Amino acid sequence: MNLPDGLIPVADGLHLWAPQHVGTWGFANCLLITSGGHAALVDTPYDRPMTEALIAAAGRELASGVTVRTIVNTHVNGDHTFGNGCFPGAEIIATRASAEHLCREPSPQQMHFLTHGTPPDEPLGWYAREHFGRYRYEDVETVPPTTTFSGRYDLQVGDIEAELIEVGPAHSAGDLIVHFPAQRVVCSGDVLFADDHPVHWDGPLSAIVAACETVLALDPEVVIPGHGPLMTPQDVRAYVDYLRELEALVHAHHAAGVPALDAAADILATGFHDHLGLPERVVILTAVEYRHLDGDTAEPNLVQLSAHAAAWAYRHRGPGSGSAAQAVRGEQVARAEQAGRAVVPAPASVGEAREGALD
Repeated sequence: MNLPDGLIPVADGLHLWAPQHVGTWGFANCLLITSGGHAALVDTPYDRPMTEALIAAAGRELASGVTVRTIVNTHVNGDHTFGNGCFPGAEIIATRASAEHLCREPSPQQMHFLTHGTPPDEPLGWYAREHFGRYRYEDVETVPPTTTFSGRYDLQVGDIEAELIEVGPAHSAGDLIVHFPAQRVVCSGDVLFADDHPVHWDGPLSAIVAACETVLALDPEVVIPGHGPLMTPQDVRAYVDYLRELEALVHAHHAAGVPALDAAADILATGFHDHLGLPERVVILTAVEYRHLDGDTAEPNLVQLSAHAAAWAYRHRGPGSGSAAQAVRGEQVARAEQAGRAVVPAPASVGEAREGALD
């Protein structure tokens, strides 16, 4: 796995660990905050090897004897929290809503099952291995927040002031952004993605737009997305345009009575922002938006959403990535999608993962 061995200076006291890999899941940005004898992190990586690489890189920026004593989790998806356990005794700060919905997230054991125990020649098993098989979940321990808040929370790291601002539910049930007023930097978590299509589990899209507008209202010079390279305010405005364009397309299909999976396929068939990676995420975005339009207030079945996206990706994978048997399976997936069914592995053990998601 190609991981950065150094940090990118963003502003005084702020250094970014940015394992940028376009077209796949799980490589989240993490921000080191240092001032005097104090250090904190915004988000932690997806597994122990990644977190150890971050710790080694951060050690070059920390004064002798200084360790990370505070972690801010922008939300509780595993690719932003599974490294928490590598910082024993650290205070872990998140929103109260994130803590309350932690049970909805897949455990490391469930992710291990998805990448090792599902059939590799079926869409979800193939997709899980393709995008998550590189991570090591066996020695990861889920560590929940120790400090929670709603609304706003002021954090002091040495001489650096940070404002934690709750903007969820948006990407997840309990998103927060981190604002550094003196540095004019905002760390957005997964409210923002760069270079790939985004994925948002809670929504609706208007809530993502509102969260982005909160970021812009802080008048930052630099915005750190959850995944991908640093962004400017102009980049954030372009992202808002993307969200509004997608919202209009999804709403038009819903008004016309087009089923969600067909609507997503139609949108993608037009070449919708096809310069971005992971187009199958549009399947998830469309299904989540339909839930809101339909007034569905039940907890979303995140594995089922992921299975629909995996099925689309399975049918559209490149040449040489599957056998004739897989091609036949792809046709079965297509027929299942047309019938409105998700192709989810049948073994009962998958039930343990049904309330989790892939990111």
